[in-house]
Amino acid sequence: MPHEDPLLSGSPGTLAAAPPGRPRIAALDVLRGFALCGILLANVKAIANAGEVVLRRSPAGPQETHDGVQQVMGMLVDHRFFPIFSLLFGIGFSLLLASVTGRVAHPRLLLLRRLLALLAIGLAHFLLLWQGDILTVYAAVGLLVLLPSTWLPRGAVAGLAVALVTTALVLGGDRTVLVAGLFLLGSALVRYGVADRLEDSTRVPLLLGLAFATAAAPALWVQTELAGGMDDRSFNFWIHTAGALVAGVYVCVLLVLLRTPLRPALSVVFAPLGRMALTNYLSATVLVLGVRQVLGSPQDWSPARVYLIAACVLCVQWPLSVLWLRRYRQGPLEWLWRWITWARRPPLRRAPGRQDSSP
Repeated sequence: MPHEDPLLSGSPGTLAAAPPGRPRIAALDVLRGFALCGILLANVKAIANAGEVVLRRSPAGPQETHDGVQQVMGMLVDHRFFPIFSLLFGIGFSLLLASVTGRVAHPRLLLLRRLLALLAIGLAHFLLLWQGDILTVYAAVGLLVLLPSTWLPRGAVAGLAVALVTTALVLGGDRTVLVAGLFLLGSALVRYGVADRLEDSTRVPLLLGLAFATAAAPALWVQTELAGGMDDRSFNFWIHTAGALVAGVYVCVLLVLLRTPLRPALSVVFAPLGRMALTNYLSATVLVLGVRQVLGSPQDWSPARVYLIAACVLCVQWPLSVLWLRRYRQGPLEWLWRWITWARRPPLRRAPGRQDSSP
């Protein structure tokens, strides 16, 4: 079973005592990098607000500007990318468990250390830089839901995933419950063998993407046309429902495109960001806060300025990720996270001619 670190995986590398594994699932790196770009775009203003977390009503509501750029952001960006990250977390968690089971004495202890390390990193990010940090939520939900679910049969995990996602939307998009449901959904995809076959079919993601798009269309219409007349709970239901469905469309479209001649280009653009996603997620906060010191309060930032700032951050991170990964197996924070996970120092420098594989 190929190994993928949960959520923000770096290039796996190998421990000195571990035999080489199968190649990693390249599609997950592309999906992770794509989601990272979207999350950055959605969070630029919130990060620059130095901790303020605001759930905005759809820009197309009567009380908001009808500027076309804002409307596009409300429909295609806000709340559309963290579901992808949450799903990838669950997939990576279960792939790692499958990879280490039978190779270490206490595989769940290894996963416990990994989640506790993520919690410490997230708390530092939350307390020192940005109160909108998602890592603390991921670590806490992982400890309370994902880790205990490893003792359940896969059918129970899949059923709980559907129940939690549905409950989260009915409750108005409760983020913690939604994250828990998506974690379990990702875990179920691994346990049913779907994750191993992500790149084996064009027809399946194409049909699923069409189904997601068909369901998303009315949800987007309600979000953009009727938001002004809704109470907060109804608004949250529709924006998070639309977000989850559009996220599904994004995933399916990328999986289809990875089966076309566009695959090399998508891999070049998104995979380096995805393989250093923990480092890039945290460094983006530092970069955006630095931009705020130059440009001042984000309250007056136009959508065009937000897009430009996000593009500038990515233009710094992408070449640095590419150059770093040419020499090293994984990003610096991914390496540190892996060190804590395994309780011993893993190699960092890339061996000449060595391919990425499971540990």
